[in-house]
Amino acid sequence: MPEYKNPQNEPGMDRNLLFVFLLMAVVIFGSQLLFKKNAPQPPSTAHPSQQPIQPGAASTPASSAPAAPSLAAAAQGSKTGAGKKSAPVPRQITRQASSESQIVVENDLYKITFTNRGAQAKSWVLKKFADDQGKPLDLVNSAAAAKYGYPLSLWTYDEGLRTKVNSALYIPNSNSPTETLTAPADLSFEYSDADVTVRKTFHFDQSYVVGVNTSVVLNDSPAWAFPAWPSGFGDQTTIPAYAAGQLEYQVNNTTERVALKKVSGGNTLHGTYDWTGITDTYFAAVFIPDNPDNLTAVTLRGVIDLPGSNPNENKPAEILGIAAGQPGQSSQRLFAGPKALQVLEAIRVPTITGAEKDLRALVNFGSLGLIARPLFIWLRWTFNYVHNWGWAIVLQTILITIALLPLRITQMKSALKMQRVQPQMKAIQEKYKKYTMRDPRKQDMQKEIAALYKEHGVNPLGGCLPLLVQLPFLWAYYKMLGAAIDLRQAHWLWIRDLSSPDPIYLLPLVMVVSMVVMQRMTPQPGMDPAQQRMMNVVMPLMMGFIFFKLAAGLNLYYALSNLIMIAQQGVMNRTTLGREMREIAAKRARKKNSS
Repeated sequence: MPEYKNPQNEPGMDRNLLFVFLLMAVVIFGSQLLFKKNAPQPPSTAHPSQQPIQPGAASTPASSAPAAPSLAAAAQGSKTGAGKKSAPVPRQITRQASSESQIVVENDLYKITFTNRGAQAKSWVLKKFADDQGKPLDLVNSAAAAKYGYPLSLWTYDEGLRTKVNSALYIPNSNSPTETLTAPADLSFEYSDADVTVRKTFHFDQSYVVGVNTSVVLNDSPAWAFPAWPSGFGDQTTIPAYAAGQLEYQVNNTTERVALKKVSGGNTLHGTYDWTGITDTYFAAVFIPDNPDNLTAVTLRGVIDLPGSNPNENKPAEILGIAAGQPGQSSQRLFAGPKALQVLEAIRVPTITGAEKDLRALVNFGSLGLIARPLFIWLRWTFNYVHNWGWAIVLQTILITIALLPLRITQMKSALKMQRVQPQMKAIQEKYKKYTMRDPRKQDMQKEIAALYKEHGVNPLGGCLPLLVQLPFLWAYYKMLGAAIDLRQAHWLWIRDLSSPDPIYLLPLVMVVSMVVMQRMTPQPGMDPAQQRMMNVVMPLMMGFIFFKLAAGLNLYYALSNLIMIAQQGVMNRTTLGREMREIAAKRARKKNSS
């Protein structure tokens, strides 16, 4: 099977598309303003600047992150360390298993395979999701985990201690006599020697959340050892997929997302977190502490080699991981699963204040989330009836385009009014043509034109209103397709994945052709030939270049919108209003040719 590649994973794609949308708005406004250069200029709106995140460090919600403890301090533990105080586990005689064994825990959502070597997860299969080959997706990145550690391993500042606790043979203890547990279930592992005592307890239910309780005592003192998800995700198979990795955390109503390139490996974050973890485009591993105060989180970053197009050439890819907890004894929950809105809204985070008490913030709908989120909820509601995401997009597009029809009628009326006042406006311009732009009397021309517009109810920018209204929907669809896992590998007709490019590029072609046809059918009052070429040819080709590699679902929405608007324009051109506009345009064309 061909590899699924999400276009939203391409580095810089968000910036490129946003630049195109802004450029479209500039061209649309600019073409109107250039043509009506003598019209009163609208005031510009300044946008407040934002403080960027400094590279190489992740900001903390409370105070700056303290320096990582020295190896000596880590080895000796911290009796005054952050986190809730608990009685240290008494040191026991050596307790370890004689051989390696595996225990499988499963429910309807996952199948986790634990090994007693290190008491960690060697496999974390999500039953409802597939990988690039159509097999059930293993959330464990086997290549990276073999190098940097498996899920629920322990991370310590002392590399020697880290190696010991993650390679020792633990004694498992479960509530089942077999090696396969069905949730709800509990599973614990114990290990001790002359120096260290470790206990891990896991609780499983019918959700994607696993209860994680760890206790590590080194020489009778709580040790700085935290449960970890150190090696990204199993769906990361390409460099763009690795580049989509992020560190995320939430503190009450504030959610921070730090891109991979801005995360420092081994950086210690110390503060109050409702949850913290790592994510990629569609999946997340998030620790939810029972007590969010004074949580310690350590960001992990490594490099692995990916096979390149040349069999003898490897390409490096950077991978993210995280460890989180409190020194000595840590009690928290781990969400490891899909960033599906319905799933995340069902996971309660009672410590959050000022925002919804769940994990919904993991789904990033972008700056236009107020549009994208309701748009997706509506799309999902439609899917429940048609049972196909492609047809759901088709129905939603039809309704959105019909809803915009009044704006198109307003556009035609505005264009007609503009055509009607053209003779008077040209007369005013001729009257003041002898004065230079610096002459104060030019201001009188502006006032006369403004009065003319007001008398006839003309809005010089009214003609571009429908296109400007369309831009937020395009951006919202783009972010929605990149954030909603429901559209991952969603089929429609010849398209095998609506979140990836059209395999035969038919939809981008239809989008470009439909833009050209629509521009030619739409009345363009008084527009000069250079302006017409830009709107009729340059703009569609530029959009086609950008949309060529974007998600098929986005191209489906835009192409279908254009086709519906072509039909609407054809009908409107046959109305009394449309005939009058064509007659005016034809009359002016004849007059121009005769001259």
